[in-house]
Amino acid sequence: MGKATVCVAAVCAVAVCAGAAVVVRHRMRSSGRWAKAAAIVKELEEKCGTPIGKLRQVADAMAVEMHAGLASEGGSKLKMIISFVDNLPTGDEKGLFYALDLGGTNFRVLRVQLGGKDNRVAKQEFEEVSIPPHLMVGTSDALFDFIAAALKKFVDTEGEDSHLSPGRQRELGFTFSFPVKQSSIAAGTLIKWTKGFSIEDAVGQDVVGELTKAMERVGLDMRVAALVNDTIGTLAGGRYDNPDVIAAVILGTGTNAAYVERAHAIPKWHGLLPKSGDMVINMEWGNFRSSHLPLTGIYDQAMDVESLNPGEQIFEKLISGMYLGEILRRVLCRMAEEAAFFGDTIPPKLKIPFILRTPDMSAMHHDTSSDLRVVGSKLKDILEIPNTSLKTRKLIVELCDIISVRGARLSAAGILGILKKLGRDTVREEEKQRSVIALDGGLYEHYTKFREAMESTLKELLGEASDTIVIEHSNDGSGVGAALLAASHSQYLEVEDS
Repeated sequence: MGKATVCVAAVCAVAVCAGAAVVVRHRMRSSGRWAKAAAIVKELEEKCGTPIGKLRQVADAMAVEMHAGLASEGGSKLKMIISFVDNLPTGDEKGLFYALDLGGTNFRVLRVQLGGKDNRVAKQEFEEVSIPPHLMVGTSDALFDFIAAALKKFVDTEGEDSHLSPGRQRELGFTFSFPVKQSSIAAGTLIKWTKGFSIEDAVGQDVVGELTKAMERVGLDMRVAALVNDTIGTLAGGRYDNPDVIAAVILGTGTNAAYVERAHAIPKWHGLLPKSGDMVINMEWGNFRSSHLPLTGIYDQAMDVESLNPGEQIFEKLISGMYLGEILRRVLCRMAEEAAFFGDTIPPKLKIPFILRTPDMSAMHHDTSSDLRVVGSKLKDILEIPNTSLKTRKLIVELCDIISVRGARLSAAGILGILKKLGRDTVREEEKQRSVIALDGGLYEHYTKFREAMESTLKELLGEASDTIVIEHSNDGSGVGAALLAASHSQYLEVEDS
C-alpha cells in the first residue's frame, strides 16, 4: 500500500513537472512571439519615420517638380495640367445653373439657384442615378443617352422658384472624374476609362461633344459651360465662400491638389494670357514621387508592384484612403506569418488584398473603450479572428497610428510644397496675406486623427507663418463647385458686364 502511494506521488510529481514545463515552454514561445511582433512594429515605426527635416525635403522636392511640370509637357512626374479655368467664382454670380457629376458607378445631377452676394446659394436640389452595369461596357451613345435622359427628367421638375432668365439657355458644369486631355474650358478628349468602365468608342472623343449630342437627341437645350474635375470644383467652392482660397486638396479614396497659378509663370502655356492673369492648375499630385519619401520595401513597394498601376501614383499609395487599410493588412499578415501574432495558423481572410478598408482602420484607431472592443469586433467580423487579447488589440492601434500619421504628415509636406511654390510659406513684414487651403474628401472629413496630425504638422512646418495659413473644409466641389464654375464661365457674363 505504501509503495503504491509512493508510485502515485511520483507519477503526480512527474506530471506536475511536465505540465509546468509545457507552461514554461508556452510562455517562452509566447514571449518569443511578442518579441518578434514588437520588433516588426519597431522596424515599421523607424521606416515610416517623418522627422521635420525629411518633410522639408519632401516639400522642396514637390516645389521643384511643380516648376518642372509647368515648364514642359512630360517634364515631371507631376502632370501640372492647365485647366483653362481662369475665372473662379466671386460670390456675385446670379441665376440658375446645373451640374453633372460623373465619377463612378453613380452620377448626380444638381440644380443650384445663385442669389449674388446677398443670397449666395439660395437653393440647391440634386438626384443620384445608378448606371446599369451593361452601359459601363457598351457604347458611348448608349451611356450618354442614358445620362442625358436622366438630366432632362430632372430639368422637367423645375419649380416656380427656379428662375431662368427669359431667352437664356440653361448652362451646366460637368465634373468628369476620368483622365481627359483638355483643350479648352469646355472641351476635352477621353484618354482612358478607369473604375470599371470600358467603352472603347468613347476613347479619344470629346466628352463634352458626346454629352451635347446626347442632350440634343433627347430634346434638351443646355450648354456645357465648364468641364472640370472634383479638385478644381473644390477650389471653386472654396473661393466662392472665401476670396483668400488659393488651393484645394482632396484627401479621400484618392488624392489630388489644384491651385491658382500666375499665367505668366507657366512656360508651357502658349495661348493668350487670360484677362484675370490667373490660371488654375490641376497638379495630379498623387503621382508625385521622390527619394525622400519614407517607403517601406516589404509593404509599400510590394503593394505597388502588385497594383493595377505599378510605378504610378506613389504619393497617393502612401497617403490616401484607398491604401491605408491595405498597408495595415500587409503588416498584420507579416506578423501572423513571422510572429504567429494570431496563433499557430494564419487567418485565411488576412490573405485577401484590400479586405481591410480605411474606414475600418479608422474605427479601430479611434476606439476609446477600456477593452478596445471595437478593435476586437472588427478583427472578428472582417478577418474572422476571434478572442484577441487586449495586448494584441493595443499593438494594432499602435500600427494604425504609425501608418496614418505617416500619411497625414506627408500630406502636410505636400501642402507646404504648394505654399513654397507660391512664395506663401514665410511671413512678409509688409503684407500679412492670408492663404486659405480648401480641403475635402472622406479621409479628411471622417478620419479625425489623420486630420489632426496633418493640421498640427503643417503648423509645425510653417512656424510663425502658420498664423497666415488656414485650412477650411469645402464641401461638395464635384457638385455645387461645378455649378459655380458654369456660372463663372457663363456665355452671358460679357452681356452682364457691359
